[in-house]
Amino acid sequence: MQTEVIVVGAGPTGLMLAHELTLAGIPVVVTEKLLTRSTQSRAGSLQPRTAEVLDLRGLLEPLLAELPAGESSGGHFAGLPVELDCTPWRTRYPHPVGVPQAALEAHLEGLLAERGVPVLRGREVTAVAQDADGVTAEWRAEDGGSGEIRGEIRGRYLVACDGGHSTVRRLLGVAFPGRERRMSAVAADLTLVSRSDRVRTEPGHFSEYARSANGFHTILHPIGPDLYRMLFGKLSGDGPDHASPVSADEVREALHAVYGPETVLGELRAASRFGDAVRQVERYREGRVLFAGDAAHIHMPIGGQGVNLGVQDAVNLGWKLAGTIDGWAPAGLLDSYHEERYPVAARVLRHTRAQGVIMNPGRDEEIATVREIVTDLLRLPDAHRYVSGMMSGLDLHYPGVGPRLIDLELTTEDGPARASSLMRSGRGLLLSLDGRRRSVGDRADRVEHVLAKTEEDVDGAGALLIRPDGYLAWTDTDGTPLDTALARWFG
Repeated sequence: MQTEVIVVGAGPTGLMLAHELTLAGIPVVVTEKLLTRSTQSRAGSLQPRTAEVLDLRGLLEPLLAELPAGESSGGHFAGLPVELDCTPWRTRYPHPVGVPQAALEAHLEGLLAERGVPVLRGREVTAVAQDADGVTAEWRAEDGGSGEIRGEIRGRYLVACDGGHSTVRRLLGVAFPGRERRMSAVAADLTLVSRSDRVRTEPGHFSEYARSANGFHTILHPIGPDLYRMLFGKLSGDGPDHASPVSADEVREALHAVYGPETVLGELRAASRFGDAVRQVERYREGRVLFAGDAAHIHMPIGGQGVNLGVQDAVNLGWKLAGTIDGWAPAGLLDSYHEERYPVAARVLRHTRAQGVIMNPGRDEEIATVREIVTDLLRLPDAHRYVSGMMSGLDLHYPGVGPRLIDLELTTEDGPARASSLMRSGRGLLLSLDGRRRSVGDRADRVEHVLAKTEEDVDGAGALLIRPDGYLAWTDTDGTPLDTALARWFG
């Protein structure tokens, strides 16, 4: 099989990357080791910046239409009892948006199917080899019980989106430096036959679900009618090997220890183990192989950061890789993926480590005093804005690039529009707000030019050049000629 890009991994990162490449007209094939999508709940919501990114592509509204309406709750930092409010960041999504990871994956995979993009499930990559012209991935799959079948895919590039235990990373011998896990915990989806009054049945802030007792720490919260998600571990930090299956008896022990014997497990629908290891590849690009999502970085799953990092990796990489394949990308554009995204993940790795300490499941008295002080700080407007921007991704500002585009209310030649609605195609956008027509040269296939007016604050700018990932590449107030910015980002 021949294609332009091989995407290994059909999680949210791989599927979003395939979506971005397809928008740009780049042929792509997605391979996935698992035969069927995981039914476990995993991430339950999207951070505000990821919601904005999906909105840029027109993906968020249909996703929300498919889901039952839920109550909005503020984000959190280290489980502290302060709801993070992102309103000061001028976003339409001041709180995390209730889109489960499984729903996002199903929606993206459905769109790819409509566009004829192969998502080859049950294919385990067994070898990866690259040369000056491309990459070859060999795979194997069970053929229904009588043996296995093998094949290979050839592409100009391969992107590893195959998770924290990335097969591609292992096959290429790419180091994954960092810190080993120091604790083992469990995430489980379950039902309850009966429950004590210590079990919350109504949605609330994350801080309201954490409990510790009798050697266990837990977070138990409702995720659907009679369905709960439970995170638990031993306060000692000890736990079974990561690969060991999670038993119903193990879940019962934690339930009884923290919520009492009257809390009785019904059905254990899905369960997995996780730890607090912190790792990051040193380079996001190895020749014609690139890394994104958990294949590039892992951290303790806290604060809803994993899916959000991965989706935004994909949106940062997609247009740059497409431009490289199409031949218009200026020198260094593809390498800017590592330069921009590596520091973002490194920052997340740092603050998730800090949160792991501050959460204090063992109720250490010294750390408890730190929690009290940080809680007080979070109630101060400036500190709250800083932390909410960091946790939501709304404060992201790449070196040499402006901040994210605010989703302005506009009046265009075609009528009222939101700024985000002008970026559905995945191309760049030159937005003239002063009535002047400007030229994008021979780049009309990758930069749209729209005349519009707005009553909103744009810091005095008469024109904005926005990259496909929604960040300002230029304004007419920064002293740089427009053509210089166009050449830098669009060739």
